Amino acid sequence: MKILMMLCLLPFAFGAKSDSEMLMENEKNNIDIFKKNSDSVVNVTIESKRRRGIPFFFNYERNNEELEKVGMGSGFVWDSNGHIITNSHVVYGGDSFIVSFQNDKKQYKAKLVGKDVHHDLAVLKLVEKPKALYSVIPGSSSNLQVGQKAVAIGNPMGFDHTMTVGIISALNREIAGFGQVSLRRVIQTDAAINLGNSGGPLFDSSGKLIGVNTMIVSPSGASSGLGFAIPVDTVKEIVPELIKHGKIIRPALGVGIAENPYGEEGLIITHVAPGSGAAKAGIKGIIQDRRGRVYMGDLLLEVNGKKIESFDDLFHLLGDYKVGEDVSILILREGQKKTIKVKLMPLDSSD
Repeated sequence: MKILMMLCLLPFAFGAKSDSEMLMENEKNNIDIFKKNSDSVVNVTIESKRRRGIPFFFNYERNNEELEKVGMGSGFVWDSNGHIITNSHVVYGGDSFIVSFQNDKKQYKAKLVGKDVHHDLAVLKLVEKPKALYSVIPGSSSNLQVGQKAVAIGNPMGFDHTMTVGIISALNREIAGFGQVSLRRVIQTDAAINLGNSGGPLFDSSGKLIGVNTMIVSPSGASSGLGFAIPVDTVKEIVPELIKHGKIIRPALGVGIAENPYGEEGLIITHVAPGSGAAKAGIKGIIQDRRGRVYMGDLLLEVNGKKIESFDDLFHLLGDYKVGEDVSILILREGQKKTIKVKLMPLDSSD
């Protein structure tokens, strides 16, 4: 009987595996991604000033401003200098920003370095840094494939450092943005994204940053498997400019435009900025004389052979050029089409 019991125990004694050894390779990969990056992911608290007291009373105008928490979002450490990346819509309306790290009870103040509403990106900088600072490793979004793993880490609904796993569902999506222009080349993922995930990182299976989670499409406001992230290649283009200049300087024609109310082709050039490339090229905007009579200016039809049907078209097309470059624009003036060369001038689009 004793011999039989020993024989029964032998397989367990020699073949037993630890819990970690029994994990599947995919589980091990998920754990590794979290361990590598969780210290890089932060919680961003947004505070805004508000007045205390009753208007017109003596205590209303002085010593009566206090900070009120108005929102929360996610972000991540970009570099050893303490720059934190998040969404511009996360920091919107904020006067003060608090950054929290995993397993660190201290809260760190941060200041806004710059934001780009057109790409929904913002850069904060820590006023005081923790002893150890771990930045993400940027990957590439140019070679992503539908079906590969996508991992989001953030602070949905206030639950800090939550990880969700899915796949890349689609690439090069175009969705409505927060700055009156669309977000293009966007990554779509089914990794659960919820309120509070905005500004947080999206990683690939190697733990490298591939995007910044920015938006969901959901009838209920909760995750429905339709999450969207700004591609990391866009982040690598925009963030250094925000860090260096605090804003993005974009190439512009120097004109104001409006849709043609008559439904005809072209956009109405409403005004021309003095000293701009368009002004120097002789482009004409709407003019009103002393008697109040209004004269139509030029209609913008094309830029370098490409049709322009909206401000969104013009914004993204000019994004492929640099300040100082020349473009050929096709206009309609008094019933006649005319091609004019315009030098692109800098436009501050930080607002």
